[in-house]
Amino acid sequence: MRIRIDKDSCVGAGMCALTAPNVFTQDDDGFSELLEGSDDGAGDPLAREAARACPVRAITVTDG
Repeated sequence: MRIRIDKDSCVGAGMCALTAPNVFTQDDDGFSELLEGSDDGAGDPLAREAARACPVRAITVTDG
């Protein structure tokens, strides 16, 4: 799986970091970012749920 964060759309709600804390964190300004080495979801089944929890749909998860 591949995870992409649209930084222009992110509003810093933090739902991703709350839902999948092993994959997502927030930068110093409160915006979503992937933890180092987590661009493949780090095998965490909650990565897809975190994308669904994003209120502005800034996160996309694709297979492959």
